[in-house]
Amino acid sequence: MAMAARRRAFTDTSDNPPQTEDLSKTASKTPEAASHDPPIAPPKSGFILKLSICFLAPYLYLINYYYNIDKDLKRSILINASLSLVGYFVTIRMIPVASRYVLRRNLFGYDINKKGTPQGSVKVPESLGIAVGIVFLVLAISFQYFNFTADSNWLVEYNAALASICFMILLGFMDDVLDVPWRVKLILPSFAALPLLMAYAGHTTIIIPKPLIPYVGLDILDLGWIYKLYMGLLAVFCTNSINIHAGLNGLEVGQTVVISGAILIHNIMQIGASQNPEHMQAHAFSVYLVQPLLATSLALLSYNWYPSAVFVGDTYTYFAGMTMAVVGILGHYSETLLIFFLPQILNFLLSLPQLSGYVKCPRHRLPRFDPQTGLLTGTNDGTLVNFFLRLFGQKTEKSLCILLLVFQALGCCFCFMLRWILTGWYK
Repeated sequence: MAMAARRRAFTDTSDNPPQTEDLSKTASKTPEAASHDPPIAPPKSGFILKLSICFLAPYLYLINYYYNIDKDLKRSILINASLSLVGYFVTIRMIPVASRYVLRRNLFGYDINKKGTPQGSVKVPESLGIAVGIVFLVLAISFQYFNFTADSNWLVEYNAALASICFMILLGFMDDVLDVPWRVKLILPSFAALPLLMAYAGHTTIIIPKPLIPYVGLDILDLGWIYKLYMGLLAVFCTNSINIHAGLNGLEVGQTVVISGAILIHNIMQIGASQNPEHMQAHAFSVYLVQPLLATSLALLSYNWYPSAVFVGDTYTYFAGMTMAVVGILGHYSETLLIFFLPQILNFLLSLPQLSGYVKCPRHRLPRFDPQTGLLTGTNDGTLVNFFLRLFGQKTEKSLCILLLVFQALGCCFCFMLRWILTGWYK
């Protein structure tokens, strides 16, 4: 269910139903052969620079000029951003090194969407999300020990959040190596979320929308254990939704970059508009985790953008989904997070008949590639990728990925507009 469909000589995949959106088939080879593999293509730094400017300009404007943010809090955010920038360059250097190691362990693949072309026969290193996850954890732990400004309760939740993310990285890498059945994939985030759920000391209440107060008779409703169950389900959904909305070079990392950017802007807007210290700290906590996620993801995207030099694997999709779920839960904006995930929700609904077994599900639900024209044609499989191809016609892999990421950005913009329209009336 990640970026690469693996077929290893030592793995029996007969137990896995073919719902994965993976791009490659892993072949076996000897360690001696791996040492002679050519280096991966250089990062697409120019593309990443243009993409970063589009986000950084409004983000820095909001922090430094538009909102009057407390100086100490602003300092913490900017220090975290500086560390994240360092993490970007470390990840850029680490990915080529990690690619050599995974190649020696037979973790490589062939891009199915380029089958029949010279690029389709190139061995692409797999599971490079592990490099991103390691750098992210180092950044998050380093920031905690020399600049964390929250109280002890938040520090406990911060450590629990890192434990859940670390657990998810390890489980994702285990999935990449062992190629576990899809039913197991669905429950892995539940185990990874346990440290967060056990350490959660925040409220378990929800604010009743104003139009419903006369019918409910309460302004605030305490859900108790149901709220924690909801948090666990949110972690499962976010993690797996990133994992199944895949199949194109750059799509998994690209959607994470777009959603992370929207989360950061949302947090800064909430910090700038709030006078409640606890509310501000909750959103600052989110910023402290999402900035490193965005920086390391941009570094990975520079290698994963079309044509991909590396594949991210389940390691990255699980890690990215869990991180965004954690910040949404502890930042207390899970409703907003779900609207940011609107394309993933649509993809899940389209996939549900096949994932549930009601409709026959092939092993790969990728579009059909024509090596003569270089165009992708949509199939009848229930994915957003195929739906867009059926709706808009044949497209190249790159143009289709850009279209899907624009749709992702429009979904985030719709969330901001919806919050603006409903503010004061709905809540």
